[in-house]
Amino acid sequence: MLAARVREGAGTMKPKVYVDGQEGTTGLQIHAMLAGRDDLEILSIDPARRKDAGERARLLNAADVAFLCLPDDAAREAAAMVHDPRTCLIDASTAHRTAPDWVFGMPELAPGQRERIRAARRISNPGCHASAFILLLRPLVDAGLVPAALPVSATSITGYSGGGRKMIEQYEHGGDPLLLAPRPYGLTLKHKHLPEMMAHTGLTRPPMFLPVVGNFYKGLAVAVPLHFSQLAAGCDGAALQHALAQRYAGERFVAVKPLGDPQGLQAAGGFFDVTADNDTNRADLFVFANDEQALLVARLDNLGKGASGSAVQVMNVHLGIDEARGL
Repeated sequence: MLAARVREGAGTMKPKVYVDGQEGTTGLQIHAMLAGRDDLEILSIDPARRKDAGERARLLNAADVAFLCLPDDAAREAAAMVHDPRTCLIDASTAHRTAPDWVFGMPELAPGQRERIRAARRISNPGCHASAFILLLRPLVDAGLVPAALPVSATSITGYSGGGRKMIEQYEHGGDPLLLAPRPYGLTLKHKHLPEMMAHTGLTRPPMFLPVVGNFYKGLAVAVPLHFSQLAAGCDGAALQHALAQRYAGERFVAVKPLGDPQGLQAAGGFFDVTADNDTNRADLFVFANDEQALLVARLDNLGKGASGSAVQVMNVHLGIDEARGL
């Protein structure tokens, strides 16, 4: 296992981990999650040298696992700096999520995905909206309940932390009445998560996707409406819920709720709580249905299972240690 790797001229050592771009929202959270770990050696860059390409390259190549918490172009540049074949990169940007030579960092994606992650040296961390969408749709496409060519639509409501430091400052500064109401965006129909939403569900058409940012810090819920007349013959809400429950049976971080989630909605006064998975690495999946339609909903913390928590989970899988450690 990588956790027991022997480096040149040394005995058994703790895996070395470096976060490139730890000043951003995702990087800060990953660094905080790793700070209390006694099973890892955390490599740090002198703040005065954080833009020094040579020093960054040295640390990237010294690491057993390096997280890239950078804009897309910077992530590609950082990946090109790595020449040590033993360094595993986990890229939190959009840059490599559909690249054929990078493994998608979602252990629950499909049977065998954990083995692919363990063997990989290049892993792309899923996006927050995409994580929720893929967890809902991939099992249903695989089971043949949702046709791959179905024109699917999805709406996602998320806290403003998903917009990064600039948006966080904008909301927390206050005083702008336009920020009080939910704000749909991505209206060019070219959201950056669309390619991975197709590639990792098996859908052959881009989904019609509407993301909405709300005036709350974090939490995310993606909703996908379906009409049974467009699905496999005989498909109903129970069949959809059963397919999801069967796929994720035994998963630590994905929970499929009972059809309609009657107890959960009753406890919340009939309203859906978008923030109920905050501060966890959990994703909860729901199926609400009547005789003609179903509404699939996936809920997660956009900074947890939707970003930093997912990245740490994937690192644990890659290193062959307890998947839940630090989470």
